Amino acid sequence: MISITNIEKGFSGKPVIEGVSAEFETGKCNLIIGASGSGKTVLMKCLVGLITPNQGQIYYDGESFTSMNDDQKKIMRRKIGMLFQGSALFDSMTVEQNIMFPLDMFSNKTRGEKLKRVAEVLDRVNLSEAHKKFPAEISGGMKKRVGIARAIVLNPQYLFCDEPNSGLDPQTSLVIDKLIREITTEFNITTVINTHDMNSVMEIGDRILYMFQGKKEWEGTNKEIIFSKNEKLNSFIFASEFLQDAKDMRMLEMKGKIDNNRDMDDLLSR
Repeated sequence: MISITNIEKGFSGKPVIEGVSAEFETGKCNLIIGASGSGKTVLMKCLVGLITPNQGQIYYDGESFTSMNDDQKKIMRRKIGMLFQGSALFDSMTVEQNIMFPLDMFSNKTRGEKLKRVAEVLDRVNLSEAHKKFPAEISGGMKKRVGIARAIVLNPQYLFCDEPNSGLDPQTSLVIDKLIREITTEFNITTVINTHDMNSVMEIGDRILYMFQGKKEWEGTNKEIIFSKNEKLNSFIFASEFLQDAKDMRMLEMKGKIDNNRDMDDLLSR
């Protein structure tokens, strides 16, 4: 679990994040959402140590990340995997070499052991035939899967994903969402996802933190979001008339299920 308390960050005297506290649970997909300029990207950068908050604490399973020295932070970062928005693959390296890069940097494994581990993670993301291909030779969705494979090659305890569906078509986005969810639960990882993709919110949003103008405006699950009466959240999530109608239909559907369950409970109690 990652927990943050009263995180504040500003630049040139202008506040960007103001007093944000939250928990990101292990084995679940924790989403940070919000409009451009809401502070969600800065918050994620604080979480991984790219930016130091002006105030507040960040805890990784009870250990204060903000209080660690540089050497301690380096050790902690070896437990962190990162999927970048544009995949951030090295164009001059093959898929195999890209995934092996963290192993070359942070492990003492033999070359044979590294190749075996690369094969394992490529197989896990269904790219076992892509070892010798270069990034220019694979699709955007495949690049994202290579990025995921590289992010998990060191068996991280924490996984950060920055806009994992950026630039992908809706069908491919669903594939990436499903893969991230499977890896999260399979390896019991604390996964934090920065996204503006509403499909991701509804499909894999185990825990959702909605940021508005640098503050935590709402927190809950993808099921609770349907019934939320927070006007700022609703105008962000269900911006169009079509999505508002979809929300209303989903509310009726879920209410019907609740009523049916109550009727069943009444029958069983007689």
